[in-house]
Amino acid sequence: MDHKVAQLLEMGATAAQARAALKQYKDVMAAAERIFDGSFDHVRDDDGDIAMSPARDVPEPRKSGMITPEADDDDVEDNDDEDEYDSDDVEDFADYDSDYESKADVGQGMSKADPYAGVFFSKDRREEVIEVEEEPETAFVSEEKEEVKLMTQGQWMKGCPEGGEQSFLFTLYNELSESECRCPNGCDYSVQRQKRDFFPLFSEFSTYTKHLSKIVQRTCLKCSKKFCYACGEPVGSSKYSDQHDCLFHCPNLQGVILGVGLAMLESKFTEDLEQSASDKTRKRRQVQISTPQPLEVDVEEDDDFYPPISQTKKMKLGIGYAGDAREDTSGQLEALAAQRAKDEKLSKLLSDIRVFLPSIHRAGGGKPSDFLVHPTALAHLRRRFNFVSSQLLRNDSLTDMSDRSVLYFELLNWLETISCHEALASMMAMPIMVVTSVKSINSRKSSTSHIRERTIVYEGSSGPRELLEAIVIQAQAALKGLEPIKIEEEETVEMSEEQKRITNDDKGKGKDVNKAVAEENEKLLGFCTRILATARAIDRSLRDLKGDAFVDRLHTSLPKIPGSASAGEDRQVVDAGDTEESAQKAYIEWANRARMLASSDIPKRSLAIAKELAVLTTNLPVAWNSSVFLRVDETRVDIIKALITGPEGTPYYNGCYLFDVFLGPSYNHAPPSVKYMTTNGGKFRFNPNLYQDGKVCLSLLGTWSGPGWIAGKSTLLQVLISIQSMILCEEPYLNEPGWATAAGTPQSKAYSANVRRMVVKTAMLGNLRNPPEPFADVIRTHFRLKARSIMKQLDEWLQQDDGRPIDAANQGGSYKAVAGSSSAGFTKDVDELKGLLQKLIDGENIENGDGSGTA
Repeated sequence: MDHKVAQLLEMGATAAQARAALKQYKDVMAAAERIFDGSFDHVRDDDGDIAMSPARDVPEPRKSGMITPEADDDDVEDNDDEDEYDSDDVEDFADYDSDYESKADVGQGMSKADPYAGVFFSKDRREEVIEVEEEPETAFVSEEKEEVKLMTQGQWMKGCPEGGEQSFLFTLYNELSESECRCPNGCDYSVQRQKRDFFPLFSEFSTYTKHLSKIVQRTCLKCSKKFCYACGEPVGSSKYSDQHDCLFHCPNLQGVILGVGLAMLESKFTEDLEQSASDKTRKRRQVQISTPQPLEVDVEEDDDFYPPISQTKKMKLGIGYAGDAREDTSGQLEALAAQRAKDEKLSKLLSDIRVFLPSIHRAGGGKPSDFLVHPTALAHLRRRFNFVSSQLLRNDSLTDMSDRSVLYFELLNWLETISCHEALASMMAMPIMVVTSVKSINSRKSSTSHIRERTIVYEGSSGPRELLEAIVIQAQAALKGLEPIKIEEEETVEMSEEQKRITNDDKGKGKDVNKAVAEENEKLLGFCTRILATARAIDRSLRDLKGDAFVDRLHTSLPKIPGSASAGEDRQVVDAGDTEESAQKAYIEWANRARMLASSDIPKRSLAIAKELAVLTTNLPVAWNSSVFLRVDETRVDIIKALITGPEGTPYYNGCYLFDVFLGPSYNHAPPSVKYMTTNGGKFRFNPNLYQDGKVCLSLLGTWSGPGWIAGKSTLLQVLISIQSMILCEEPYLNEPGWATAAGTPQSKAYSANVRRMVVKTAMLGNLRNPPEPFADVIRTHFRLKARSIMKQLDEWLQQDDGRPIDAANQGGSYKAVAGSSSAGFTKDVDELKGLLQKLIDGENIENGDGSGTA
C-alpha cells in the first residue's frame, strides 16, 4: 500500500487524498485521475476527514538500484493480494514521507511527523545506484525515411535512484517498446508496439514530435474507430486544430516525449560542455613563449587525442612567468559568436520541449495530459532538467548570464512553468542529486557482452530555488548601481569658430560611446529585473499551491546577502566549540557573513563597478583553508580593501595579508591598481611577486609579462583568486624567473622557511597585536576560531625551521639577516603568538599596540 501512496504523493497529491482515493480505486492512475479532477479536494490532512493513528510496522525503505523487475504470473498474483487493502490497512499507515527521508520513528503520532520531509530532505543524502550502459540499437524509421539510434533502457532510466520512479520508468519503457496495443472497443484488433515507434533519437526534437504525430493516432482495421497508440484508449471524433494536439492526449505520451526530449537536451548540453573544455585545453589562451616550457596535461589512459608525453618528473613552474610571454587574443570574437550560436540552439530546444510541460495555464486552456502528470515526467525533470539548470544557475558571473540572456530567459520560463503546477512545484525546493563518483563494475557478463555496468554515487546539493537566490542577490546589488541618475545640464557657453570646427569633427563619437554604455546598462537592467520577477513569481505560485508554511520553510534555507548584518552583529562572538569540526563549521558560517561589507549605496557612477561588486557579493572564496574578505569605502566605492588568509599547504597558511585596491576611471577596460600592505613597514618581501614597497607582480595587472587583462571581460575576482592561489603558493621560490626549475632544492626550502618566519612575525603576530582597519574584527575572529589549529601548525613550523634569523630582502641568494634578529627570534615569536591565541580561547582581552584592549 505504501508504495502506491508514494506514487500519488510524487504526482502532487496529499497523503490524506492518496489514501482516500486508493480506498475507492485500486489502480494508481485511476486514483490519480480522480484526485486531479477535484473529487477529493474536500479531503485534508488536518480536518479529521481521514482517520489516522500512530504508525505501526512501518516498512523499511528499500534500497535503490537500477535493477530490472522480474516477475512471473504467480508473483503478480501475490502482489495483487498484498495490494488489496481495507480500512485496517488505512489505520496502519501513518503518513508517507517518500524515499527521500528515513521514516518517522515508530510509535510517534502524526502530529509530530514532518509534512515536508519528502521535499526538504537533507543535502547530506547519498545514493549509490547501479546503472547499465548498453550498446544502442539502430532502426530504420519508415515515416521519416531515416536510420536512427534507439534509446536504450539504460539511457531511459539514467540518473534515477528512487525505487518508485524506477518502477514507473521501467513499466512505461516496456509498454511502449514491446507490448501489444489493443483496440479499446473489444474487436480483438491489436498492433504490436516497437522500440522504433517511441524511442528513436533523431538529431532534431521537432523531427521526433513530427514522427509521433504521424503514428500516435491509429484507426482500427476492424471497427474503423480511432484509438491512441500510446495508451490504447479511444480518441474523440473531433479534429485537432494543430498537428501536435494529438500528442497531449494522455500521460503516457507526456512521459515519453519529455523523457526523450530531456535526454536530447542533456546530450546536447553535455556535448557543448565537453567541446568547450576541449577547446580550452587545446588553446589555454595561447601564449607565444620565447623560452619553451614543458607541457603538462592530464591524459586518460584510453585518450589518444594528446601526443605521448615523457614520463619524466613534472616540473613545478610556480606561476609560470619564466620567459617572455605575450598573450594571443585572436579568436575571441569567433569564440563569442560560437557560444552565442550554441546558446540559441539550446534555447530553441528548451523552448520546443517546454510546450509539452504540464501547464494548466497554457493558451487555449489545459490539455488532457496537463491535468494528469505521468510520474516518469517528474522523474526525468528531476534528473535531466535539474542537471542542466543547476549547471547554468551555478554561473558566478551576472555579466556572462546577461550576455547569454537568450538562453537564461528560456531557463527562467521553465522555472516559472514548473512552479505553477501542483504536481511539479515541489521541485523548486528539493535538493538536486548530482553525480559525485562513477565506478565501472567488472564482471564476466559485461566483459563478454555489449552491456557495461557502473556504480554511480549521487549526493544532494542546492535546489533550483536556492541556486536562483544567489543570482537574485547579485541582481539586487547590480540594480542599485543601475538606478537612473539625474544629469545636470551644463551651462551653455559661446564657442569660437575653431571650437565649433573641432566639435563638428568629433560629432557623433561621444554619442556612439554613450549609446553603447546606455545599451549595455539597459540590457543588464532588463536581465536583473527579469530575475527578480521570476523569483517573485515562483514564490507566489508556491504560496498559492503549497501554502505559507512551505514557502517560509523554503526561505529559511535560501542564501542571505553577505554583510547584510549590522556592524554590531558582525562583532558578535562566534563559538568555536570544542572540536576542530565544530570550529570549521563556525568559521565558514561566520566567514560567509563577514566576507563582504559594502555600503548600501552600490556605485551609480560606473556600470563596471556595479557589476563587479554584484558578482563579488556571492562569489568571494570562503573556506576553512583560505578565504577572501572585502571592505568597500562608503564614500568612495572605487576604493576597496582586501584581506586574504593564506592557503593550507603553503608557508603563508593562516597569515592575514592586506591589499589596497583602486578601480580607476577606465575600469574595467584597464586593470585595477593593487598594492600589498602587509610588509612590516616596507621591510619584508614575502614573495618574488610581492615587493617591500607594495608592488604586486601579476601579468593580469600588467605588472609582469604574460597573459594580461582582457578589456571588459577580466574581473577583480580573477585578480584576487590569482593572488590567493598563484602567488601565495606552496613553493614561492619558484615564482622568480630563472628559479622555476629549482623545485625541492635546499634553496627553495630555505626560502620557504624564511617566509614562515616573516609570516609569524608580521602576518600573524603583528596583525593580531595591531589589527589594521577595517579588518580588526575579522582578524580577531579568524585567529580565535582557528586558535587550536594554528597552535599545532606553529609546532610543525618550529620543527621545520632551519634556525636562521629573518632575511628581510628574501632574495634567495646572499643572506642578509635583519638587524637585531637572531636564530632564537622565531621561537620567541611563536611563544608570544601562542600566548595571545590562548587568551583568545579563554575569552581574555588582547592589548593593542596603542594600549587599548580588544576581546
